[in-house]
Amino acid sequence: MKYRNLLGTVLVSFCAMTNAANELHEFPILKGPLMGQKPPGMTAEVFAPGIISKEGWELEGVFAPGMKEFYFTTRGKDGKSRVVIGFRQINNEWVKFFEIPRTGEVTFSPDGNVMYKAKGYKERVGDNWSETKSLGPMFDKKEYGIMRLSASANGTYVFDDYKSNDEIRISYLIDGKRQAPKKLGKVVNTGKWTAHPYIAPDESYLIWDSEREGGFGGSDLYISFKQQDGEWGSAINMGPEVNSDKWDAYASVTPDGKYILFNRGIDDDGNNIDVYWVDAKIIEKLRTQ
Repeated sequence: MKYRNLLGTVLVSFCAMTNAANELHEFPILKGPLMGQKPPGMTAEVFAPGIISKEGWELEGVFAPGMKEFYFTTRGKDGKSRVVIGFRQINNEWVKFFEIPRTGEVTFSPDGNVMYKAKGYKERVGDNWSETKSLGPMFDKKEYGIMRLSASANGTYVFDDYKSNDEIRISYLIDGKRQAPKKLGKVVNTGKWTAHPYIAPDESYLIWDSEREGGFGGSDLYISFKQQDGEWGSAINMGPEVNSDKWDAYASVTPDGKYILFNRGIDDDGNNIDVYWVDAKIIEKLRTQ
């Protein structure tokens, strides 16, 4: 539970970045797809050990649509602030091109043109991103404590709300009009808390983390599949291939649908958190349960 509310602009043109800049920020040159990493199997593995996942605090690893950009959150150089760092694949090499203060978990619209950051968002402008914009008065309300907002291809928003007993809410876009967010039912909102949702682009499933009875550790990842009647099916613990006796959270599926990225606490005090990943075929395996 001690991990769940980890909350938290410099925008650097990728053209100005060089290999020397990568060395300055202690990132080696990586080549090839997937940040140069060998794809995982059906049991979760550390993502980019010693490069992204190091001793310390690395959170919320996510690939942008197109799989040519990778973002994650870490501590700033002062050891206290939290920053989002972005890499872009250029001529087969991954180059750091982006660093901003963290103001919410980074997610993307399925078309890759919008970067969501809790109550705000950025739009793609050429090779870079716009200034942060508001999602609108409906989401500016002080009673909402959004950590992560995930969007489907239809414009449905699913987000957590730490100011309302750690509940997950959903907001539909109907005929171009944003609907007021509603709390999801007990299938999702059960246990000590629920947080960090991810909705599939086609809205066929929802993944989130929760601390509830029957789990493996401090928190586990759960999945629910959309039923034919439009309701969410029972919450399924994603099992020992994904979850551990530690804190497991912040799941997202890569835009190509092949991998699940998430976080795992390595120690008991929250000072060492790594990015993990696993083959997304496990989703289809769980769908049959």
